Amino acid sequence: MTHTFETPDRAQWLRLWSALPAGPVKALAADLAGRYQVEDLALPQSGLGLLPLADSALGDTYFIGEIPLAQAHVRVTASQDQSIEGAATLVDDRAGVARAMAILDAVLAARLPGCETALQLLAQGETAVAEQSRQRRALLAATRVDFALLGTNEEDDDE
Repeated sequence: MTHTFETPDRAQWLRLWSALPAGPVKALAADLAGRYQVEDLALPQSGLGLLPLADSALGDTYFIGEIPLAQAHVRVTASQDQSIEGAATLVDDRAGVARAMAILDAVLAARLPGCETALQLLAQGETAVAEQSRQRRALLAATRVDFALLGTNEEDDDE
C-alpha cells in the first residue's frame, strides 16, 4: 500500500514535531548529527519569555505573563559546498529538544539524505495534532449549552 504524504509548510514543522514525544525526535537528530557536521550558530538556550498582548483599543502592548521558551540555531554541513541553517523556537523549557528540531529543520529543508525519517515524523505529528483537535472538538461539544431552551418551561411560581 502506497501512502502519499504531502509535506506541510515549513512554518508547521515545529508544531507537528512538538506533538510527538521528545525521544524519537532527539534520536533522529542524534543520528543525523552523526552523519553531518552540525555547528551551533547560537548556543541552545531555555528560559522564560514575556508573553505580549496588544490592547485592541489603544494598541498598547502589555506583558501578561511569562512562558517557557527554548531556542536553537544550527548550521548543518553535508559537504564542502552544501550547508543549510535550521532554527527552532519552542514554547518549552528543553533546549535539547529545540536543538534537535533545529537539526531536523535544516536536514529536511535541504532534503539531505535521512530526511525521509523526518518526513515520517511529520506525518506522525500531523496524526497526533488531528487527534488532539478531534478530542478538543468532542470536549467542546460535550460542554455546549443551548441557552435557547432556558425559560421555555412555564413554571408556576404561585404554587
